[in-house]
Amino acid sequence: MKAVILAGGFGSRLSEMTDLIPKPMLEIGENPIIWHIMRNYSHHGIDDFIICLGYKGDVIKEYFLNYFQHKSDVTVDLGTNTVEFHRQPEQKWRVTLVDTGLNTQTGGRLKRIGSYLDDEPFCMTYGDAVTDLDISAVVAKHQSCGTLATVTAVRPMGRFGTISMSGDTVTEFREKPISDGGWINGGFFVLSPKVLDFIDGDDTIWERKPLIDITEAGQLSVYRHDGFWQCMDTLRDKRMLDELWDTPNPPWRTWDK
Repeated sequence: MKAVILAGGFGSRLSEMTDLIPKPMLEIGENPIIWHIMRNYSHHGIDDFIICLGYKGDVIKEYFLNYFQHKSDVTVDLGTNTVEFHRQPEQKWRVTLVDTGLNTQTGGRLKRIGSYLDDEPFCMTYGDAVTDLDISAVVAKHQSCGTLATVTAVRPMGRFGTISMSGDTVTEFREKPISDGGWINGGFFVLSPKVLDFIDGDDTIWERKPLIDITEAGQLSVYRHDGFWQCMDTLRDKRMLDELWDTPNPPWRTWDK
């Protein structure tokens, strides 16, 4: 199975950092967030990736073209003009990097990579959210429902702590609990290639007409995820993810569990 990652947006809400690099390349710890996303997919046996590039796509290309240099110890022999890599990375990823246009919308980016897909279902997500989602379970849900698309629904953490009270006494305090609001689109999909028929072209936003049409056709299933999910939309989000990564057990580090 392949995983498609949309990584071409401008990341305007993080412009203080994305003026220099695209949002999927913003680091959590020592690795870009797209690396964290790919590690989770790889943990579930998905190692074949298609990355949809746009804004500053050359930065993402450079990262993967020189991945061994980034991740290995290197001996450079200037006398023979040879390079030897030591302690090579364990990842066996196959990464297809596709320029899907600077101003192309999310649906248009999907449409543009159609020729790189097989006739089998594929996973799709964005390059800016990490989760402890059981991707294998989402794939199984998709297969059992037999629909064209399956979306993961999540309930993000609330921004503020909640207080329960009895009179003037606090009976419960919870720091940033899971939101008590409704479920939202968590951005982790399993899709049939037939969903591309619902996309008109570059100006099509995947989350609008295509998903609405697929839903009205009764072809959108849902997988409810009660665990950890966090996007990186703002500098505050990034700082929180950095802090979590520095803890002994970051909640999305599923590949070591």
